[in-house]
Amino acid sequence: MMGFSKSVAVRAVVLVAVALLRLSDAAVYSVGDSGGWTSIGNLDYKQWAAAKTFQVGDLIRFEYNAQFHNVMRVTHPMYKACNASAPLATYTTGNDTVNITAKGHHFFICGVPGHCQSGQKVDINVLRESESAPAPSGTSPASASVPSAGGPAPSPSGAITLKASSKVCLAMAAFAVFVSVFH
Repeated sequence: MMGFSKSVAVRAVVLVAVALLRLSDAAVYSVGDSGGWTSIGNLDYKQWAAAKTFQVGDLIRFEYNAQFHNVMRVTHPMYKACNASAPLATYTTGNDTVNITAKGHHFFICGVPGHCQSGQKVDINVLRESESAPAPSGTSPASASVPSAGGPAPSPSGAITLKASSKVCLAMAAFAVFVSVFH
C-alpha cells in the first residue's frame, strides 16, 4: 500500500464516508428561485429568504449575469447601509455557490452602484436547531407537508435535497473504496 498503514486507510475511508453522508443532508437554495439574482423585476429577496429554513451545511447558489451584477458577503452594518466598500468576500462568476458553515445571519448584496439600494440584497438567517422558521403566510405547518395526489411532494422551502437513495449510493461508494483498499 505505498507506505500507508491499514489504519490510516481505514480512517481516511471513514472520514470520506462521513463527509459524504453529511453533504447529502445539505439543501441547495437558488437565490430568487427562477428569477435569480437581479435588480430587474419585482423580486423581494427578504420575502424569499423568510420562506426558507436554512441550516448549517446548506448551499446558497447565486445565478446572475456577471456583466451586470456581483455578490458581496458583507457585515450587518454594511448590509443595512448598502456599503460595498470592504466586503468580506466577493463573487463574480455569475454562478456562485456559498457553503453556509455557521448559524446566524449571512448578509449578501450586489455591489453594483444602485442595485442594493433597489433591493438586490439578502439576509440568509441560519436558525439554531431548537428554533424553527414560521410557515409561509397562507399555509399551516400541516398543510405545507401534505403531498399532492398527483405526484411526489416538493422539497421543503423550494430547496433541492439529496434523496435517501442518494445516501445509500454514497454509502455503497464509500464501502467500495474501503473494499478496494484491502483487496
